[in-house]
Amino acid sequence: MPRTRTRNDAARAAQDAQRWASVVAKDKTADGQFYTAVATTGIYCRPSCAARRPKRENVTFYDTCAEAEAAGYRPCKRCKPNELVPGAQHAAKVAEACRLIMEAEVVPKLDDLARAVGLSPFHFHRLFKSIVGVTPKAYATATRQQRVREKLGRSTSVTEAIYDAGYNSNGRFYATATDILGMTPTNYRGGGANAEIKFALAQCSLGAILVAASGKGVCAIFLGDDPNELVREVQDRFPNASLIGGDREFEKLVAHVVGFVETPHAEWDLPLDVRGTAFQHRVWQALRAIPPGETVSYAELAGRMGEPKAVRAVAGACAANHVAVAIPCHRVVRTDGSLSGYRWGVERKRTLIEREKIK
Repeated sequence: MPRTRTRNDAARAAQDAQRWASVVAKDKTADGQFYTAVATTGIYCRPSCAARRPKRENVTFYDTCAEAEAAGYRPCKRCKPNELVPGAQHAAKVAEACRLIMEAEVVPKLDDLARAVGLSPFHFHRLFKSIVGVTPKAYATATRQQRVREKLGRSTSVTEAIYDAGYNSNGRFYATATDILGMTPTNYRGGGANAEIKFALAQCSLGAILVAASGKGVCAIFLGDDPNELVREVQDRFPNASLIGGDREFEKLVAHVVGFVETPHAEWDLPLDVRGTAFQHRVWQALRAIPPGETVSYAELAGRMGEPKAVRAVAGACAANHVAVAIPCHRVVRTDGSLSGYRWGVERKRTLIEREKIK
């Protein structure tokens, strides 16, 4: 028993020494992990508190605010340890704004959103974009677009779905319906019924390749080992669409795509029909701006977009890409340069990157 107590005491002493080092450094990353109580003042603080540093012999560490207050200490009025840190406060305000947007029947005005979370419109707009990656208006637009997709699958009519999704008029929605859905609302509501999507399979150096295109442009380029699995993937996207095997003219398009896969330094000059949120489209555009032979990390890509805090959202947009190589998400790697996951296999990603380094 004494030996166990000695080990515990040594571990506690080592932890306290590390915590004191954080207090001396006023380390903000330690905030929320523990709290510093000062016997001579009767208050407890965050490790990063800007107040004058107390003497070590007067300090006791607590894991939570509740423990410090139970011991008779009161919160510091300067660093306010019992409140959320500024970053968490901002995130909470933005999360509340997102909730208001998603629950609103019509898109809330910027001034109303800012007032609801207690910020000025200018500050709120900047804060929202820095955390979410898009403006409140773009987020509201994407929310309505997602809502109308869901409503079209459940409503008894297209008109009902449009109004239920928060659009004020049919005209405003129909003006952009094809860009949002890739087809008419009626066709989308039917799971792609009456929409024609041509596709064809081929072989390339990376294995099987499936190319699909709507009337607007190439909407899918899938890579894999099993051609049948690639066909099933297209069927799953629009179960009621008219999937038509490509004719001789379409096979020329497929040959063009295969040629691009094999010679990535060639210029992509085919129209694309890719659907996603406003932020996803920004990420995909940024991906297409990365030159062949160059790789960037998710953090670097977010920085190039002017959204350094949106690293996870950038990674999510890369994962949502359905057009291999033409939208080169394979050019994004981990911060240390190692290969991260790839929808069509890490080895294919490695092959593409190595191939692009050869001019």
